[in-house]
Amino acid sequence: MNLQVIYDNQIYGNQISGVLKFRTRSRNEEHVYMRMIDLLAVDTKKIYQAAKLLHDAFEAWPTMDSALDEVHESFGDERISRVMVNEQDEVIGWIGGISTYNGNVWELHPLVVQAKLRNQGLGRRMVEDFEEQVRQRGGITITLGTDDEFDLTSLAQQDLYLDISGYIKNFQTQEHPAGFYMRIGYTIVGVVPDANGLGKPDILMAKRV
Repeated sequence: MNLQVIYDNQIYGNQISGVLKFRTRSRNEEHVYMRMIDLLAVDTKKIYQAAKLLHDAFEAWPTMDSALDEVHESFGDERISRVMVNEQDEVIGWIGGISTYNGNVWELHPLVVQAKLRNQGLGRRMVEDFEEQVRQRGGITITLGTDDEFDLTSLAQQDLYLDISGYIKNFQTQEHPAGFYMRIGYTIVGVVPDANGLGKPDILMAKRV
């Protein structure tokens, strides 16, 4: 998928309203437009669609109620909540952020893309938009945690306490999200051993923006 990116960011007082537009060219040379927009607390339809993506993608939100709670928690002065919508104004991706360290650091949480549209570059574009939102707010660093619950990295099923720095230095993965984040400039800055059970760590990553 060939994506052309157009930024149209406008600042209204203290409220930053950014629209990131994507133009994709299909095989028959038709163009499809997608946009990144703020998710608003009053837009119940998009809130439900974002929660549905979260519920369908992650076991951490086993019910729609839990997913809806997560989306509702994403609103506030020290939060970022952005969705990618298609030409039909349907939510096909959601990304959120939480301000920490007096706004110097933002935690990226969560990121989800509609299952049938994954591996087409949309996640990368969503993260790029998130990074722009953080920069506009004066942020310096983005952090995130990505769990290895299914033994998809070289950190799984290891006693990381024996040589944490060595395990991080020799990190390998093919299918875990950490690989995606590394390809777009994020660095492993630590691990939480056994965060999800014995041998199932949480991988901590960061990037300066």
